[in-house]
Amino acid sequence: MRRTRTENRPKGGILAVIAMLMIGSAAIRIGFEAGPALAKGSDPAPSLARKSQPEQPGAQELLTELLRREDTLKKREAALQDKEKALDIADQAIETRLAALQEAEESLRQTLAFAEKAAETDLTRLTDVYQSMKPKDAAALFETMDPGFAAGFLSRMPPDSAAGVLAGLSPEAAYTISVIMAGRNAAAPQE
Repeated sequence: MRRTRTENRPKGGILAVIAMLMIGSAAIRIGFEAGPALAKGSDPAPSLARKSQPEQPGAQELLTELLRREDTLKKREAALQDKEKALDIADQAIETRLAALQEAEESLRQTLAFAEKAAETDLTRLTDVYQSMKPKDAAALFETMDPGFAAGFLSRMPPDSAAGVLAGLSPEAAYTISVIMAGRNAAAPQE
């Protein structure tokens, strides 16, 4: 599930801090520039007013620190935007690869379906060949087959053809093939 950009960002974090810093910076600047201007307008002796008012200690350092923090926050925000762009690019690459994998999976499904159909067609033809043979000739062939393989073909044959082939087999081979055929569905659920 893809998260939207707004879910990834902290709520009210960086922008609120930047806004507070700008408001603080504006208030300090107004204080530094408006104070002397007001003092000039109301006091006939501006030099005495400046000397009589003590300068606020650390105001310039505070302003410098606030500007430094503002710059740091801008750099962090730019870095976050860069990371967000990189994640978007990676997300697009993942979606492209996922689409390619889905296409490959569908192609593989079609190939497997084709192969299964071809195998089923081949088995049906071979079963038809075996059942059209004389039971004695088919029995000689089935006698040399692996019992599991032979049981598969006999299960596909009509009962009268399969019976003719089983009758032509040796008793041991007929028994082994019969046990395999009987046990194939023994583990299937009864209900």
